[in-house]
Amino acid sequence: MALFCGCGHEALSQTEVLVETYFARNAQDFVVMASFIKYFQYVIYGLASFFFLFGILLLAEGFYTTSAVKQTFGEFRSTQCGRCLSLTFIIVTYILAFIWLAVFAFTAIPVFFLFNMEQTCHNINILAETSPSINQHSWICMDARQYGLLPWNAMPGKSCGMTLASICKTSEFHLTYDLYIAAFAGAGVTLLALFVYMIATTYNYAVLRFLGRKGIR
Repeated sequence: MALFCGCGHEALSQTEVLVETYFARNAQDFVVMASFIKYFQYVIYGLASFFFLFGILLLAEGFYTTSAVKQTFGEFRSTQCGRCLSLTFIIVTYILAFIWLAVFAFTAIPVFFLFNMEQTCHNINILAETSPSINQHSWICMDARQYGLLPWNAMPGKSCGMTLASICKTSEFHLTYDLYIAAFAGAGVTLLALFVYMIATTYNYAVLRFLGRKGIR
C-alpha cells in the first residue's frame, strides 16, 4: 500500500508536468486534469491513513479472536463478541477487495498509455533509421485526448513524429513510466493481500462456527 500511495502520488505530479509541457498549450485545456490530479492526490493521503489504521485493527482482531494457541494448550475458547467481530472484518474486507479491484484496473490505464507511447516511439525510431523521408513517420502520433487526459478541443492534444520520439527520451517520461509501473505493482500486491486475508479469516470463522456447534467454545 505504501508503494502504491508513494509512487502513485509522484506519478500524478510527473503526469501533470508531462502533459502540460508537451500536449497542452492553453492552460484552460489542462485545468480539468490538474484538478483531478490534485483531488486524487488527496484521495491517496486518505487511503494511506485508512489502510494504516485498518492494518492495525486487523492485527488487533487477530489477537483478540484467534484460539489457535489456546487450543494447542488445551484451553480453546471463543466469545460471541469475537465471532461477531470476525464476521464484521470479513464483510469489510470483501467490500474493500471489490473496490480495490476497480482501483487496480484503473491503475493499469496510465501504464497502458505510456507503454503504447514507448512502443510508438520505438516504431518511429525504426522508420527514421530505415527511411530518410520525414513524411514516413510524421503521421505516427500519440493523442492524449483519446485517453481522456485532455478535452477534444485541446490544442495540440497530440504529438507526432520525431517530436514524440524526443519526448520518450526525456527523464520526465521514463520517471513517470517507472512510477506508474511501481504503483500498479503496489496495487496488485495490496489486492493479493486482501484476497489472502479473506481466505484465511473466512476459514477461521468457519472453524469457529463448526466448533461452536459441537459445544467447544
